[in-house]
Amino acid sequence: MTHSKKIIALVVKNDDEACKKANELEAWLKEKNIEVVRKQIIFPNPNGTGGNKKPAPPDLFCAFVLGGDGTFLSAVRWIGDRRVPIIGVKFGTVGFLAEITEDDLFSVAESILNNNFKTNPRMRLEIKVIRQGKEVAKETILNDVVINKGALARLAHINTYINDQYLTTYSADGLIVSTPTGSTAYSLAAGGPVIHPEVPGIIMTPICPFTLTNRPLVVPESVRIKLKLEKKTSDIMLTFDGQEGLEIDHKDEIIIRKGNYPVEMISIPDQNYFDVLKAKLRWSGGRG
Repeated sequence: MTHSKKIIALVVKNDDEACKKANELEAWLKEKNIEVVRKQIIFPNPNGTGGNKKPAPPDLFCAFVLGGDGTFLSAVRWIGDRRVPIIGVKFGTVGFLAEITEDDLFSVAESILNNNFKTNPRMRLEIKVIRQGKEVAKETILNDVVINKGALARLAHINTYINDQYLTTYSADGLIVSTPTGSTAYSLAAGGPVIHPEVPGIIMTPICPFTLTNRPLVVPESVRIKLKLEKKTSDIMLTFDGQEGLEIDHKDEIIIRKGNYPVEMISIPDQNYFDVLKAKLRWSGGRG
């Protein structure tokens, strides 16, 4: 490597508490002769990446995300296809994507600097939008891609194919295609199942389906999903991780498949997925 100095990214929500803690962390890292790249995330955010499209430096050692799940998703989009270890530091309510609280930040940062950490790969989905034979959009998402109708639109009619075999036409307010990581986000609110991040699969959850027998479906992560709107469907948006949108119509083909580059999430030994799940979903039960 030509760069002997470690470079660490701080991706920070535009929030007083998060900024204050980021200032402390930045000063602490610089004392240890570590270069810091800082990125501020501002919501609402039409570009999905903090107002500019400049990608992350190629030689990052890791990234700390100070904020909520939205900030984390922005950070993942900024990192792109680089396999940069990333850790979320939660502020306020429990987040599914944040691994630690601000109280543990410096002890965990010390461990990470000493290479004393593991990463868990989280699957991403790659989405291509093909319009009359041309690729007009290509995105990679960690949580979900959503077809959503506008406020005044009637039902969306979405022809759905798995590996080029016709599955069904969803007549619904929309359709969510999510990763296991995204199963606890919008998909869950629409009645989809909770899937552990290590279970390989892609979840398809219709939003308020007209036909009650249209249920959420989990398909293997190896499949290729193709979605196409029927001609009578208008005023429809495609959104990527809830952060960036694209208007689509019947001339578009949406191709969804497992991405080649997972997100490398830093894991802390005493952190348990099910504890976070129970806290976030407020599951009851007093047994220790």
